[in-house]
Amino acid sequence: MSAIKVDDAHEGELGDMSCMNEKEHSPKRLTHKVHVGDVAIGGDSPISVQSMLNAPADDARANLEQIAALEQAGCEIVRMAIPRAACLDAFEKVCSKSPLPVVADIHFDADIACEAARRGASKLRINPGNIGGLAKTDPVIEAAKEVKIPIRIGVNAGSLDKDIARDETLSLSQKLAQSVTDYVSYFERERDFHDIVVSAKVNSVPSTIDTYRLLSKELPHIPLHIGVTEAGTTMQGLIKSASGLGILLDEGIGDTMRISLTDDPVVEVRAAWQLLSVLGIRLRGPEIISCPTCGRCEVDMIPIAKAIESALSGIDKPMKVAVMGCVVNGPGEASDADVGVACGCGIGAIFANGKIKRKVSESEIIDALLEEIEQL
Repeated sequence: MSAIKVDDAHEGELGDMSCMNEKEHSPKRLTHKVHVGDVAIGGDSPISVQSMLNAPADDARANLEQIAALEQAGCEIVRMAIPRAACLDAFEKVCSKSPLPVVADIHFDADIACEAARRGASKLRINPGNIGGLAKTDPVIEAAKEVKIPIRIGVNAGSLDKDIARDETLSLSQKLAQSVTDYVSYFERERDFHDIVVSAKVNSVPSTIDTYRLLSKELPHIPLHIGVTEAGTTMQGLIKSASGLGILLDEGIGDTMRISLTDDPVVEVRAAWQLLSVLGIRLRGPEIISCPTCGRCEVDMIPIAKAIESALSGIDKPMKVAVMGCVVNGPGEASDADVGVACGCGIGAIFANGKIKRKVSESEIIDALLEEIEQL
């Protein structure tokens, strides 16, 4: 194939490549608003991004260092496990110094949940199914009331109430939704507690979608924390999370989210923002538009695209950056990009806002494109 040609008649313009209007996602359903520190969840608030700390729970310094990295990546709420009472001192130090609100994640021990509320938690996450039943939640609710923080009722497929778990007439999604609605009813009607967020997590994408659809109908006023739990290592986890959460978010379901990966929590946060960005819900950071390679490509595209992606990883300004390998997929298809390169035989045409700026050799493409990005 011949080199890309940019003749004088077309030197300044890439052409108007009008595309069909994209389908807009459903508006986010309006739920009751609660506050986790200074972050609002529900109502007309933007969908917030969360992650969970995985440093040792008794090491305050390590957790604070991780929080700093998560904040840099765009995390808005962090969750910290408190597996035993001996970790409460570290938890208190983290809460006192963290720039982000800290959620106490408690299983099995209601006393630890009560103490975490007193030690500075911005929210409690409990599962009544494994904390000892509804009666055990009473002191937890009172502790949350006392310091005016919300509670997330977090139900998992592996810790359902035994009676519900044994009911063979219900699907897994129905069991999860039933558990949540029973707990919410108890909190609201019996204990007059309304600062509630709920989640119902399972590692199956179809069950996740079905469960949250049920919850959005059964509890339309309650903010939903969405996620696919135990999604796996990076590749599988990203695919499962994007598939399930993308569908829910497109339907307007979800008030706060975590993408759960067996990986660095920073990767979770970056992935969550990328998902929100590609859906057009919240924009943060660059979107790389790069074509799949094929036999028409006459430059070494893969390392160029990866180098650009790596160089832009720390930028939070929204922008579209195109890295196109030939005249078939570029420049026309990338004419809506803020900046980009259309490659030919050993050269690249650098363009910005639909106008070609200059042509450079293949070895200069990365530096030239980054220079153009710095001017945005």
